[in-house]
Formats: sequence, C-alpha cells, structure tokens
Amino acid sequence: MRNSPWLVFTYTVIIALGLLIALPNGLPQSVLQRLPSWLPHNQVSLGLDLRGGSHLVLEVDEGDLTKERLNSMVQDARRVLREKGIQPKSVTRSNNQIVVTLADASQSDAAVTELRTLSNPISTGLSAGQSDLSITANGPTITIGFSPAGISANVDNAVQQSLEVIRQRVDQVGVAEPTIQRIGANRILVQLPGAQDPSRLRELLGSTAKMSFHMLAPNNQPGPGVTMMKDEEGNSFPVLDRVEISGDRLSDARVSFDPNTHEPVVSFRFDSAGATRFAEITRQNVGNPFAIVLDDKVLSAPVIREPITGGSGQISGNFSADSATTLAALLRAGALPAKLTVIEERTVGADLGADAIKMGLYSGIVGFVLVAAFIFILYGTWGFLANFALLIHTILTFSALTLVGATLTLPGIAGVVLGIGLAVDANVLINERIREETRKGKSAFAAIDTGFRRAYSTIIDGNMTALIAAAILFWFGTGPVRGFAVTMALGLIISMFTSVAFVRVTMIEITRRRKLKVLNIRPLIPVMFNPYGRHIQFMKARFFGVTVSALLSIASVALFIHPGLNYGVDFRGGIQMSVKTTEASDLGRFREGLNSLGLGEVSLQSYGDNNTMAVRAQRQDGGEEAQTAAVEKLKAEIIKIDPSATVTGTDVIGPKVSGELAWAGILSVVIASFAMLFYIWYRFEWPFAVGAIVTLILDVTKAIGFFALTGLDFNLTAIAAILTLVGYSVNDKVVVYDRMRENMRLYKSMPLRELIDRSINETLARSLYTNATAFLALLPMAIWGGSAVESFAVPMVFGILVAGASSVFIAAPILLFLGDWRRRHAKAVAASSSAEPEILPPETTEARKSIG
Repeated sequence: MRNSPWLVFTYTVIIALGLLIALPNGLPQSVLQRLPSWLPHNQVSLGLDLRGGSHLVLEVDEGDLTKERLNSMVQDARRVLREKGIQPKSVTRSNNQIVVTLADASQSDAAVTELRTLSNPISTGLSAGQSDLSITANGPTITIGFSPAGISANVDNAVQQSLEVIRQRVDQVGVAEPTIQRIGANRILVQLPGAQDPSRLRELLGSTAKMSFHMLAPNNQPGPGVTMMKDEEGNSFPVLDRVEISGDRLSDARVSFDPNTHEPVVSFRFDSAGATRFAEITRQNVGNPFAIVLDDKVLSAPVIREPITGGSGQISGNFSADSATTLAALLRAGALPAKLTVIEERTVGADLGADAIKMGLYSGIVGFVLVAAFIFILYGTWGFLANFALLIHTILTFSALTLVGATLTLPGIAGVVLGIGLAVDANVLINERIREETRKGKSAFAAIDTGFRRAYSTIIDGNMTALIAAAILFWFGTGPVRGFAVTMALGLIISMFTSVAFVRVTMIEITRRRKLKVLNIRPLIPVMFNPYGRHIQFMKARFFGVTVSALLSIASVALFIHPGLNYGVDFRGGIQMSVKTTEASDLGRFREGLNSLGLGEVSLQSYGDNNTMAVRAQRQDGGEEAQTAAVEKLKAEIIKIDPSATVTGTDVIGPKVSGELAWAGILSVVIASFAMLFYIWYRFEWPFAVGAIVTLILDVTKAIGFFALTGLDFNLTAIAAILTLVGYSVNDKVVVYDRMRENMRLYKSMPLRELIDRSINETLARSLYTNATAFLALLPMAIWGGSAVESFAVPMVFGILVAGASSVFIAAPILLFLGDWRRRHAKAVAASSSAEPEILPPETTEARKSIG
C-alpha cells in the first residue's frame, strides 16, 4: 500500500501555502514591514470587540424621504400647470400624496397629462421602465403619490447617495480603516475602529445637514409661509419658508477662530453662482436679519450690516472645537438625501478590546494544550500525529480567514476553539475504528484502509449536521454571530483535509517506512478507563433515562415561565453599558443614583470581578432621540457617582431591531432543527429522524432551563450556543445511528434491543473521548473568556454533557420504542392481509427486518 507521489506533493504544497498565508498573523507590524513585498502581508482583521470602536446601523427614514420628495414636487406641479395655462385652486401636500384641486374640471385630463411629465422611469429591478408616480383624477381633484415600486426606487437611490455622503463625512474627520457598507434594502452599517464618542458619531452620521439661508418675517410676526424655529439656546425665530439660497451652493467650510473672542467659528464660501446670489440677497436686505438654518434648527440669525460681495461668511455660536469641526465636515460633505435613524449602536472601549484579545488568546491556547494532552494520553505516540494534524488545522483555519477577508471577533475565537474540538472528533473516530479492526486481527494496512473507510461516512454525516447549524447561523445571524458561524464552518471543512486526508497519507507513510505488520494504537496510561470488551445493557435503564430527561425538561419549561430568561438588550431593546471602577463597585449607591433619573427600570449586575458591572436600562419611549438622551444621562450620572468610573462599552438597540433579532433567533433554531430532521431522514430513515428530533427538543429545553436557572444573558450569542448545541447533539446521535445501521447489515437476526445495546457499547469510547475533548476545548473559554462569550461557552459546556447522555439514554430508547411499535404493527397488518408490501429502511432487506 503506497501513497501517490502527486498526492503527497499536493498536500505538501497546500500546507506550505497555508503556513505562508497565516504567517503574517503571528508577526508584529515592525517585522511585517521588513518582509519582502512578494511575501503575503495580509492579516485577519480584528472585530470591534477585540480592538475597540463604534458600530452603528442606520436606516433611511422612508417617511421623511417621501415627505421631502413630495415637498419639492409641489412647486414643480404648480410650475408645469402654470406653463400650460391650467389654473389650480390649490396644490397642497396631504400626508403621503399631493392633492391638486382645479378651478375647471374640464381641464382634468390635460392636467394629468402635464403632471405625468414629473414622473421618472424606474431604472433597475423587476419594475424597470415603470413610472415612479401614481396619478389619479376624480373630477376636479387630482392626487399624486409614489407607487410602491417608486418608493422602493427612491429608498434604493437614497441609500446609494447616503453611502457616498457618509464616506465623505468620515474621511473629513480622519477616521482610519472605516467599514461602511449597505445591509438589506434600506440600512447602512458603519464601523469606526477607535472612535469612542458615539454621540459625536450620531451627530456626524445621523444629521441630514441640509443647510439653507432664509429671511426672517417682517416685524417677527408669524403667519402663512412662516415657520417658527429654535436655536440651540431655545430662542424662537419666525423663519420664512422660502429658501433664499441652499447649502448646495457651498464650495468649502473650515474651522477658524474669532480674532476678538478667540472662539471657534465656521467660515464658509459659496461657488460663483452662490456668491452672486448671496451678494444680491444681502444688497437688498441691509438692516434686516436673516437665518442660517441646518436641519430645521437656526444656527445663527445675524443682521445684514452691509452687502457681502466676496462670496464668503461666518457661522458663529457656542461652538466647541469638536462641534465646529463636525459642522464644517458636514457642510463640506454635503447633505444626506433623507434622514438616517440610528437603530443599533455598539461601542467597545480600546481597553476592553485589549482585555478581550488577551482573554481569547489565553483561553484558546489553554484549550488547545488541554485537548493535545488528552489526545496524547489516549493514543500515545500516535497521538503526536493527531496533534500535529490539529496544529495544521488551526494554522489553515487562520489562513482561510485571511484569504476570505473575514473579521475575527471574540465569538469567532470561540468558533476556532470549538472547531478544534470538532476536528478532534474525526481523529477519535478514525483511531477508534483502526483499534477495532486491529483487535479483529487485521494487518496494519488493512486496519488503516477499513478504519478510514468505515469512519468516513460517519464523519461526513456528523460534519453535515454541524454545517447546517453554521449555515443557519450565518443566514439569520448578524455581526459577531456571523463571525462565529464562518470560523466554525471553515474549521469543519478544513478538518476533512487535516483529520482525514492528511492523517491517512501520513499514517500510511509511517507504517510503510517502519514496516509495521500490526498497527497498535495504545494509550499512554494503560490503567485509563477502557470501555472495550464491556457489554453494558443500557436499554434496561431506558424507562429511567427517558423519565428523568422528561422531568428535567418539564422543570426547564417551568423555569422558562418563572423566573424566565434574562433577556439581553439584543432581544428586548434598550441600553446596556459596561462600567469599570478603580475600587469595588458600590452597586447600592449606583442603583439609587441611576433609578432617580426617571428612565424606568435600571438594573445593575457585577460580572468578572468586583470592579466591573453591567448597567441595563429599559427601552425609552420617544424613539432614537430619547435613547440617545438616556445614554448621555446615564453616563453623566455614573461619573457623578464615581469620578473614577469609565464606560468601557455601550449597546443601544431600538425596538425595531430587537423585534427582528428575536424573531430571527426563534426562526433560526426551528429551521435548523427541521433541516437536520430531513437530513437524518434522508440518510437513515424516519424512526432515526424522529428519535433525533425528540432528543433535540429535550436537549434544547434543558439548555433554555440552564439559562433561566443561571441568569446568564439570553442574547444573540446565546442563540449561537443553542444552534451549535443542536448541531453538536445531532452529530453525537449520528455516530451511534451509523453504527446501528452498520450492525443491522451484519447481524440480521439479532433482536433490536440487543443490537442497540451492542452499537452503543461499540461507540462508547468514541462518545466519551469526543465529549471530553470538546469539553476541554471550551472549559477555559467558559472560565476566562469574559462576558462577551460567557453566554456561549458556559451553556455549551453544560450542553456537551447533556448531548452525550441523551444519545445513550434518550435517542436509543426512542428508536427501540419505534422499532417495537413497527414490529407489532407489521404483525397486525400481516394477520389481516398477507399481501402487505414492506416499507422499511432502504439499505437491505435484512436491515429492514432488523428494525421492523
């Protein structure tokens, strides 16, 4: 038995390239810059939870956009009708439509024809070529509104324009390495590493920055065509609605300082057409006040002392250097086409990010060392090969993350660690199969060939179930949860190469070179628990196991009802802050001070150490502005209570996002469960699928009960934990099911109860060892991983133990119950009709008889 030289060469090249691509991730920047240009320099990008920064999701306000477009269309409607000699009684905007009332109803058709010229054809999508307006006439009354396709096209255009304006604004303030991208139909994701002032970001990104110059009403009298507007200090001004000159005519805006007061001011300059118009306005209105308006707020209202012919001017006010810089950046970048609402905000301090890197790195290394030590103890010298494959697996995972341009988050590190645990599963399956074949008296090469062949289908089935969970996570997840799904999926795919292909080639080469006749894979410590040769009658305890599991699940449902889950800010909306103090936090004093702010329920909880606490405030009435104001109140009060306190992280989730996340979380668990049900049904048969899905429901309810009992945050990371647990649980069942299916072919006349017991005993070693390795991989993450992965690692450690027990004491008994029921049903049918066709497993006739 020899390896193909081309195969060995191919594997060597893959591993060498992987090492080369992953190398920059382990080098400091100073060393990386000195490397030759032809070598790879790309590193895996770190998420904001690891390097600090701000994450905002902005949504185009569809109502505001429609209102603005209709307002501008009112003047256009009057113009086109006037040009054709059609006299309307009135042209007004009413809600989301324009109502035109004609003096002469006979001119209705002509008016509709002219008004249609205001429409624009939709250029993209399924509605391409259609008009964006819907115009209907009813006698002298004509209504104009945007069609659904027109609204979608307007939103699409607004998002595209907003992306460019936001990029310009972010560039103006000099933020390095920003991430600005479209998500969904009407949302924009903005991630700014290192930017620690979310209120300034909101001002920079949420403001439409529509600047215009207006005259004030004569004698300051309000009336028709006049809107009362306020400035920052609350003073009211009667501003004429007519725009004398718009901010589109600005060519530049800079921060300067008043030579008399030394306060910051914003100097602006118009383009040539704007300068001419500005000179004309100021010449005609010497001695009159005029208003500089930004987003319906008066910035200043100076009196025109003399004509301004130079095309430039100044905006003064109570500016700080930062606010003046932001205003100048807004004016230079231009106005947004519509209001953007911040519906999600997450901020992580740089210090917290550095701590997260340290925690993730240390816990990952400790997890790897624990798994490697356990494998070495299990398989002795052959454990070196498994551990070497594990090391290559980790390196290739980082090279794949580098190649696809993935962003590594703390949950992503958890995904890498879990991937290590699942990769070991394949090694354990293969080594246990080879041990089994060796005990049957097979030679070294025969044991390798049979062991790999028989383990392969089990590994494929197990990995497919976990990949289904990863795919659902990626599809429905967001941010760090998607990062976790990507790293876990890559780890599973890469393990098929490192744990199967690479290990097989290397094992054959070692056996050939050392001329081994028999392949003895012995444990390092002989006295270690050895399940071989035992025949435990697990099915005798089937009623006890199912009863205990059912009682625990019922108790979990009760805990879910009361006291219930500790829903995180992801699902209930509101505000969550991480606060660090120099001394031990006095929760009582903080609670008293924060509850006096009138923000509703404010809860505090210590975590990690006595110097760190989580502050949660309920969702505020009044929309996003109220949420923002509440954040500032909380921060100010925290500093007032303890001047040494620092807010290291902030999450602000609006009601729309929290509702969407909750629905997506429930949907993802349901879809993943059904996807696995159908996969097992396809690969095995319906009794296996029913056994797996019932067990899955029991496992998930226990996990929910664990969250309720411990009070851990139930958030997006918790959903990731449950979905991963679903995949892991089914993976565990697949191994036992695969052996049952194999034994049905080998022992055609064996009673089903005895066959199930035999299959469980034969896979007991693999189940124990795999659960132990996954447990060891995640245990350090659960202990030292920090709050960011606490909701994942801790329940996963619990879930691994539950999944291992349920494979033996729940899934197998359910299969036995169904098999017994089918046998009795078949006998009853046979008694009534001798011509009944059989409808049992598709593998072989004998296999059908075994289960039914």
